[in-house]
Amino acid sequence: MKEQNGAQTLLIDADDTLWENNIYFERAIAKFISFLNHREYSPEQVRLVLNDVERASIVKHGYGLHSFAHSLMDTFEKLSTEPVTPELHERIHSFAHQIADHPTEILAGVPETLDYLSQRHHLILMTKGHPAEQAGKVERSGLKEYFSAVEIVAEKDEATYRLAVSKYELDTDSTWMVGNSPKSDINPALAAGLHAVFVPHDNTWILEHEELASAPPSQRLLVVDRFADLKHHF
Repeated sequence: MKEQNGAQTLLIDADDTLWENNIYFERAIAKFISFLNHREYSPEQVRLVLNDVERASIVKHGYGLHSFAHSLMDTFEKLSTEPVTPELHERIHSFAHQIADHPTEILAGVPETLDYLSQRHHLILMTKGHPAEQAGKVERSGLKEYFSAVEIVAEKDEATYRLAVSKYELDTDSTWMVGNSPKSDINPALAAGLHAVFVPHDNTWILEHEELASAPPSQRLLVVDRFADLKHHF
């Protein structure tokens, strides 16, 4: 915080914290549900099935477009009475792969805020997902210059944060995790002994929803309205 002396380390999430991400998946899901046009299941019921399929797909395939495409296909096979022809297979996969064509859409105030923070603190980008996909986003974003390191991990849990603390020899008393996901950014970071800053996003992925944990007495949890508000605290 500004009133404290010395630089701090900020671990900063990428998807839906620095740039838009989930809105593209939501649009693809809407197209998929419309294409499925199920006669018995409502769109909301189809989405619940897809959510369950995605949870299982993550275990098998991790995160990213490949896993998402598998989820759409598995959901179609579960719910459709039609046989999956090569044409249907290609059409369903297209819903996922169209996401890759979107340019990186940086959220408002992010570059200026990173420029401000990077001159005062030690910034590490910490994102989960498919390594090549996430690395590509980082490169295309033009934001890499503000970070001293980029960590692309398979999952963000307490163990991952503890490994980052060990790898970079971080002082937990002066290290914060900044992100939009209670499940991946905030709660496991607090469990690992870090401070955290929650930056809500209107379109956070439903599988990342979780009740915010309370910060232990020796730690702090900040909630800000937008990423640019970090300039008022660090």
